[in-house]
Amino acid sequence: MMKQRMLNEDAAAVLEAVSFEAFRGSKVFITGGTGLIGQLLVRSFLKYNEEQQGNIRLVLAVRNREKAERLFPGHDEIAYIISDIRELEPENCWIDFVIHCASPTSSRDFVQRPLETILTAVEGTKNVLELARVNNVRSMVFLSTMEVYGTPSDDRKITETSGTDLDTMAVRSSYPESKRLCEAMCAAYCSEYGVPVKVLRLTQTFGPGVAYDDGRVFAEMSRCAIEKKDIVLKTKGDTKRSYLYLADAVSAILTVLLKGSDKEAYNAANEDTYCSILEMAQMVAEDVCGGRINVVVQADGQSAALGYAPVLHMNLSVRKLMDLGWRPTLGLPDMFRKTIQYMQADRDEENQ
Repeated sequence: MMKQRMLNEDAAAVLEAVSFEAFRGSKVFITGGTGLIGQLLVRSFLKYNEEQQGNIRLVLAVRNREKAERLFPGHDEIAYIISDIRELEPENCWIDFVIHCASPTSSRDFVQRPLETILTAVEGTKNVLELARVNNVRSMVFLSTMEVYGTPSDDRKITETSGTDLDTMAVRSSYPESKRLCEAMCAAYCSEYGVPVKVLRLTQTFGPGVAYDDGRVFAEMSRCAIEKKDIVLKTKGDTKRSYLYLADAVSAILTVLLKGSDKEAYNAANEDTYCSILEMAQMVAEDVCGGRINVVVQADGQSAALGYAPVLHMNLSVRKLMDLGWRPTLGLPDMFRKTIQYMQADRDEENQ
């Protein structure tokens, strides 16, 4: 009950931030609909249908139908295409909007399965762009990443025209370089075929919906808070970046889908959350946990083998996105409080 209430609250927050009238009576195709971001996108559309009789139909490309139907039971407005994104067969389904969320997310896989990481991104995105072309869609958004900017070394603001210093010979570049190529394909499809596609470069995003066993750093810190264990960092925690609350990320996606310019990229982050990993860990230990846990640094030089990104300063500017009328709503302490509350409920449910 607690988990469902929190997810419903976030869906309501998305509806408050974005006008869904433009989607009324339309059909929306979503990849990665069972992922963290995709789930809240789907729940937001379903909530609008429930409250406003929006008559929005959803087509979800998923690999596991049982998982999808367990997440979204009893909704006749959802149709499923059961397919790996690399094997998706583009066809005319009378689709109006496309949101392409499906993507590898495991840093360990970027290092241990770099070829699969690249092919999933590139072949999958080509298939989705082809589907958008065949259906003559009204708008499409491709979810990219802040990592396309490489490893900035200082705190200067990074705009959408900033360059990159990515090392193509570094195995972990499989992820950001494949995203860069996907962005280039988006521009190509827009120029050559008129596909009205936009790119959203997301920073690290979290909130209710994060599973208890999620392997990312924010989840590890949240587990430490729940289990009252010290936060142990395997690096010095020098990397600095901004973060974004999940509902704010979804409202950013929909804002760009409806208001963004074709063949344009937009950064998405909460600029006020910019901090180092060490500073974030200290904030969780002191502000969120009231000093009941500590931060321990055990940098052992094995971070690259674990798939961690190189040290960077990713200070994203979101002026371009805010010019569309978008605003973030939640800061880092509240992001953690909500995530911890949800993860606690997730653990309790698993233990029942």
